[in-house]
Amino acid sequence: MTDPYTDYDRFAWVYNQHWGGFSVRVMPVLEKLLLNRISENARILDLCCGTGQLAQSLNEHGYRVTGVDGSPEMLRYARENAPTVEFIASDARTFKADAAYQAVVSVFDSLNHIMNLDELTTVFHNVYAALLHDGFFMFDLNMEEGFITRWRGTFAIVRDDHVVVVRSSYDTDHKEGSMDFTVFRLEDTWQRTDIHLTQRAYTQDEITQALNAAGFSSVETYDAEKDLALNGNPGRMFFVCHK
Repeated sequence: MTDPYTDYDRFAWVYNQHWGGFSVRVMPVLEKLLLNRISENARILDLCCGTGQLAQSLNEHGYRVTGVDGSPEMLRYARENAPTVEFIASDARTFKADAAYQAVVSVFDSLNHIMNLDELTTVFHNVYAALLHDGFFMFDLNMEEGFITRWRGTFAIVRDDHVVVVRSSYDTDHKEGSMDFTVFRLEDTWQRTDIHLTQRAYTQDEITQALNAAGFSSVETYDAEKDLALNGNPGRMFFVCHK
C-alpha cells in the first residue's frame, strides 16, 4: 500500500465501537505487572494507542500519558475519548523520543501488526531510547497458538445502524494472520467498507532476542489465561522488560 495507514483509518470507527474497550479488561493486568513498579504520577507512553481508551484509563489513574499512533483517524477518536491526553501522530518504527518516560505500554496485539522482525527490533530500539533509566516496557502479542486457536472462521456483529462481518485465517507457512472486515453503516443510505488487516506471529525466542538486541536484558513473560486470568485469550502473551 502507498499509505500504510489507509486501512487503519477506515477501521477506526468500528474499532472504536467494538474493540477499543479492551483497556477495561487489561487495566487489572497493568496494575499487577507494571503500575505497582512506577511512581503514582509517572509519565507513560501508550504506543499504538488506537482510539485512546487505555490512555484515558491511565489518565484517570493519575498518570501523565502521551499516546502515539500512525493513523490520523484513530487519533481523531482518541482525542474525543481522552481530551486531556497528549497524542502524537507517528509510526512506531520511526518515532523518536528522548528518554522521558517511566513506562511504555503497547497492548491488544498492536505490535503483531509489525510484519517483519527487523522492523520490530527497530520499534524495540525506539522504545528503549524513550525510557528513563530503570523504566519498564510492557506489551502483549498474539503467539502462534493464539492465531491457530482464535483466527479462524467467520462471525458477525449486528446492530440497528451497522453490521460488521469478520473473516479470519492463519497461514502456518508464512506465520501470517489475515482478518477481513466488511462493514455496513446506515448513514443516509447503507454504506459498505471493506478492510483487510494482517498480523505476524513471532516466536518467543525471536521476541526475546530482538529485545536483547535493543538493550533490554531483563524480560518477563506471562500467559494471559494461565497467569493473568484474562479468559478468552489463549495464545496471548504479555512481556515486561526492564531498562
